[in-house]
Amino acid sequence: MTDAFPADLLPEGLTPGVLLLVLVAALAAGWIDAVVGGGGLLQLPALLLVPGMSPVQALATNKLASIFGTTTSAVTYYRRVHPDLRTALPMAAVALGSSFAGASVAAALPASVFKPVIVVALIAIAVFTVLRPSLGEVTALRHAGRRHHGVAAALAAAIGFYDGILGPGTGSFLVFAMVSLLGYDFLNASAKAKIVNVATNVGALLFFAPYGAVLWGLGLMLGAANMLGGYLGSRAATARGSRFIRVVFLVVVTALIARVGWDVWVENLRPLLG
Repeated sequence: MTDAFPADLLPEGLTPGVLLLVLVAALAAGWIDAVVGGGGLLQLPALLLVPGMSPVQALATNKLASIFGTTTSAVTYYRRVHPDLRTALPMAAVALGSSFAGASVAAALPASVFKPVIVVALIAIAVFTVLRPSLGEVTALRHAGRRHHGVAAALAAAIGFYDGILGPGTGSFLVFAMVSLLGYDFLNASAKAKIVNVATNVGALLFFAPYGAVLWGLGLMLGAANMLGGYLGSRAATARGSRFIRVVFLVVVTALIARVGWDVWVENLRPLLG
């Protein structure tokens, strides 16, 4: 720790170089999250570089920082796209509760249990999106009335639970689910996903905070960088539309497959092969 960084603001042992790295990662993560989700791909691994930080502290601090970015994105999308809140807000309420439940499971189960399933799901999503080039170009709702809200609530419960357990890719799962299963275009799906993603981050944080797992000083600094990235990303997405979001979506999903796939190799497969 240098004298320039007081101990009551940042974790002990955090160097200026590592701090700069995690701030840049938070800025980029905010941009990615605003467009399609998946910013945790950058932000969470960067937090694990902080000396002495445990995985639970990294996950909890990541949630605090992400709240700022997703809230900024949600507000920017709302002002520019005006998404229908009659679907987004009930989904957010369900997702908050399921994310809290997921976070409680995360404290008891290793992430390696879930990662192989996540890789398979991401590969299926990428293939489906590539094979359906018109997917998400226009909104054509697949359900109406109670069925629409029932499917939306089920998606929010499942994805919110996943966000509480692990997190990276939550926004991408939300966007894809809203496009493929509810029938929204990529732009409207991204707008609604941000509102739901705010709730999943809050739900997980409500579980982690009482246990002292959140590093508040670092989390607030990352939150400021995440806010800037979220603002820039949401403006880029709303200006360029669904086709731009689709391209970024495929890039992020491919990166998620590579990142989580490597974890599966290291944690699950390599030990079996000796």
